[in-house]
Amino acid sequence: MEEVRTLHWVGDADGCLRMIDQTRLPLELVELECRDVETVWEAIRTLRVRGAPAIGVAAAYGICLGLQTVAGQDAAAFFARLQQVTDYLAESRPTAVNLFWAIRRMIQRAIDLQKEGASPAETRDALLAEAQAIEEEDRRMCRDIGRHGAELLPDAAGVLTHCNAGGLATADYGTALAVIYSAVEAGKNIHVFVDETRPLLQGARLTAWELRQRDIPCTLICDNMAAVVMKQGKVQAAVTGADRIASNGDAANKIGTYGVALAAAAHRIPFYVAAPSSTFDLSLETGDAIPIELRDAEEITCGFGRQTAPDGIDVYNPAFDVTPAELIEALICERGVIRPVCKERIAAVLGDTQRLG
Repeated sequence: MEEVRTLHWVGDADGCLRMIDQTRLPLELVELECRDVETVWEAIRTLRVRGAPAIGVAAAYGICLGLQTVAGQDAAAFFARLQQVTDYLAESRPTAVNLFWAIRRMIQRAIDLQKEGASPAETRDALLAEAQAIEEEDRRMCRDIGRHGAELLPDAAGVLTHCNAGGLATADYGTALAVIYSAVEAGKNIHVFVDETRPLLQGARLTAWELRQRDIPCTLICDNMAAVVMKQGKVQAAVTGADRIASNGDAANKIGTYGVALAAAAHRIPFYVAAPSSTFDLSLETGDAIPIELRDAEEITCGFGRQTAPDGIDVYNPAFDVTPAELIEALICERGVIRPVCKERIAAVLGDTQRLG
């Protein structure tokens, strides 16, 4: 399959960010060119780019774009602009912790360079290199997640997934889908059951598209069919991504994930969560403290342009829910498989790789 990069930087420090506009999939594969931080903010907010790791990479490059106008100014103006840009990007989406992880990492790199006596122009160039390093690290982590997780899937298995945690949600290869890709590459016969993922259909539009691109057998189902296919014996494992994982293992992911985990537990099917170490937020004791984004009512009442609900109806539209750790068989990250899912085991596996706290 020809590689399609979710997002990538073009040129030197005065260049631009290009990304797949995921709102146009699955019928159109179109790249969006971002030449200012405002375009990146809008892309994150409107889900042109989505998935916690990809959001983090986009934010890092967004900072580079926002600093292009002040590279020739003094340090005071440069750092004032850096603060303005990072505060602005932090407001784009509240739940995906990789956004804030990437912002903090970029800020810390700028501070370190200032202490070393770097000029604003030198700092700008170094920050682009840092953003590129974040992208490359994500690529490596996704491959490692896939390698570790593939061992958990039996041969001739039906695997259910929810939302999109493939290459479109990361810099490359994905998290949950990386587990499936690696299992297939290892010679296992895997059939994927894809939840459509209401209300924005990331499973139908994105995950199904990715799997078809790789010729991996898959079946699209409505979200409310998940329990039935489990009961019918079609599913032997469920694996999803995550947007933020608390220190005890509670995991926030796309709305509906909690229901999948409950159904899996009822049918004694292992439920796995795959995510890089940058998605863990060890500053939070439990998932109760994870901020949950509330999105526009029209995503439900007028999905994709057609009104399907009465005028004036009250709507509750949280973008995410939190699956408690006790429903998660294992967490899969680039360092290995975390099992049992508990605070002590998470801390032991992550060690000093987790830099949010």
